[in-house]
Formats: sequence, C-alpha cells, structure tokens
Amino acid sequence: MWSNSVFKPEGKVNTSSTYTFRSQTNSWKTKLSTGIKGLILPLLLLSLAEMTVRQGWIAPYLLPAPSSLWQTFLELLHADLFSHIYISSVRVGIGFFIGSGLGLIVAIAVGLNKHIEDYLDPTLSAIKSIPSLAWIPLLLLWLGIDESSKLTLIIIGAFFPTYTNTVAAIQHVDPKLIELGVAYNLNRFQRIVQIILPAALSGILTGVRNSLSLSWMFMVAAELIAATQGIGYLLSDGRETARPDIVIVAILLLALLGKMTDLGMKKLEQHLLRWR
Repeated sequence: MWSNSVFKPEGKVNTSSTYTFRSQTNSWKTKLSTGIKGLILPLLLLSLAEMTVRQGWIAPYLLPAPSSLWQTFLELLHADLFSHIYISSVRVGIGFFIGSGLGLIVAIAVGLNKHIEDYLDPTLSAIKSIPSLAWIPLLLLWLGIDESSKLTLIIIGAFFPTYTNTVAAIQHVDPKLIELGVAYNLNRFQRIVQIILPAALSGILTGVRNSLSLSWMFMVAAELIAATQGIGYLLSDGRETARPDIVIVAILLLALLGKMTDLGMKKLEQHLLRWR
C-alpha cells in the first residue's frame, strides 16, 4: 500500500491571492487601454489644427498653432496665472456648496411633502427655465459688480440640477421599500434616513455632479461681464486684445479644471455607493 504522504504537496498554492493579483492586473490594463483610447481624438484634433495652420489654410490670428500655446501658457504663468485660477476656483467652490446645499434641502422637503411641492415646485420650475445670462443685468443692478453678484449667479446655477434630480430620485423610490419600513415599525424620520435617502442617493449624487459642472459654466458667465480676475476675465481679455491664443489657453484650463473636479466627485460617488 502506498503512503498518502507520497502524494501530499509540499506547499499549498494560495489561489485567492493569485486571483486577486490577476484581477488587479487586468483592471490596470483596462484602465490604461481606456486612457489611451480617450487620448486618440484630442491628439488627432491637435494634429489637424497644427497642420491647417502650418499649411496656411487658417490664419494664425484666427487659430494659433497648438505648438505655440505652450509659450502663451508660460507668459500667463509669469503674469500671475495661478491667481486667476485660484479666484475662479474659490468662486466655484463657494457657489457650488451653497447652491447645491440649498437645492438638496428644498428638494428633500418638496419630495417628501406633497403640500410643499404644490406651493414651491411651479415657481421653481418657471425660474429654472430662465437663461443664465438673463440674470446678469438684474444682479448687477441689485448687487453691483463685486463678488456678491458673481456668487449669486453661481448659486443659482448650482441650485437647480441638485433640486431637480433629488426631487425625482425621492419620488421614484420603490413604494415596497417604504411599506417594508412600515412593517418593521419604523417611524417617519427613520424611514426617511434609513430607506428613502439611501435609495435615492444615486439620483442625488447625479444632480450634485451636474451642479458642479454648471457652477463652472455660470462662473464663466459672471466673470465675462464684470471681473478683473479669474479665468472668465482671461477669456474676455483675450477677445478684447485679439489674442486667440489666450482664449484657447483659458478654455483648456476650464476643461482641465472641470474634468478634475468631476473626477473627484465621481470618486466620492463611487465611495458613497460602494454598498451597491
């Protein structure tokens, strides 16, 4: 009879760690592949713009060559570019947190109470339809050209996406979940905190992300009209001095800052919804 020890392996293979390593490697490769794919279109557009300007098909005073934008960026960097970025970012941050916070509070009240909805929603729906530029003359008349008018415009822009998405998310919570809370003898406050808000969290966060994007857009609208600092001011200054290179650099900065803040919000969303 053969001994069982002959067939016993000397070491045990940790299949769990091997699977985890392979999963992490595949995830890293997928992210790298996705990142490379995302760069293809911008690189093609930059190459096309460079070629059209170098060939003389488009005048440089209309569209500067992308290769010349680096020099413009360095010039702006020595001319206090970070101060413009800081001012705009602070305006967006303050306006976004106040506007989306107010939108969240009002939306929860409207979404949970039909009587409050009947009073507030028709008026808010009408105000939501007003274009952002229409507010600027009135805000300048009421608040002047200082920071209060700019922040108020950003607050208005940040309020409505959070409000609209939060109301819709709360009102579309599965009634069976609420009935389950009643069956477990949860009071109204407990049902709101433990059932309704977690179930509506995905829609709420979508609205908050949209509010952040609109905050950047409304910031530009405010700074284009009345500002002496900020990225919107750079856009206006580039237009008035016939410097399309400054305008394009400012637009690229806005795209970069908007993308970075959206990625941060996306990471926060993934963290808060990790339970799913």
